Amino acid sequence: MVGCSGSGPGPGSPASCYLVEYDGFRVLLDLGNGAFGPLQGSVDPDAVDAVFLTHLHADHCLDVAPFVVWHRWSGRSSGRRIPLVAPSGADRRLAVICEEGGKPLSDVFEFLPAPGTDRLGPFTVQTARTEHPIECHAVRLTAGGSSLVYTGDTGPSDRVAQLARGADVLLAEAAHPDVPDLPPALHLTGRQAGELAASAGVGRLLVTHVPAWVDPDGQVTAAREVFPAAELVRTGATYEV
Repeated sequence: MVGCSGSGPGPGSPASCYLVEYDGFRVLLDLGNGAFGPLQGSVDPDAVDAVFLTHLHADHCLDVAPFVVWHRWSGRSSGRRIPLVAPSGADRRLAVICEEGGKPLSDVFEFLPAPGTDRLGPFTVQTARTEHPIECHAVRLTAGGSSLVYTGDTGPSDRVAQLARGADVLLAEAAHPDVPDLPPALHLTGRQAGELAASAGVGRLLVTHVPAWVDPDGQVTAAREVFPAAELVRTGATYEV
């Protein structure tokens, strides 16, 4: 868990970024603002084999910029192009974020579409469009007989529930407190994250993406009311799937 704060960095965590490893192959799920610093404490940036961006909101992609700077200017990059799976238009939008006159990022990344990419190293990749204001894709990674599903950002979604069916671990956002008049098709409450886990029949629920202004313990408590095998993730924690 490189970063797990929702909607932006919090006092104790960067925004969304999760490092998944199997058989020596490393995939980053999102690279939100503030994440690149602690990422370097977990892995050499040159050892990242692929990046999957669920969507292009800043708290899920903004630290692509320092990642690119490191690869271009540190003198430590091998120069190999890294597969980057992202929604349509990511190459253009990320080039603007990285400035340098909008220089294309093709020297650092090989851009791949989501959906449309079904393999990253040893991982089988499946995706589902989420309920969110911009194009966002939940992702299921399967390797060695185990599967992890990451929701990205989503409101309640039958598509995401179907993607998560029978997964060993569901890493689910729970950004909304349970209050009246919540905007639809944006985020899950803690209880809704638990309901998603229960309906999908997953083995374990990891609750993440809680903003700094929302009580994290309250979110996981609400999730446990409908799915007892729920746990609140913490930055720096490691989980076996």
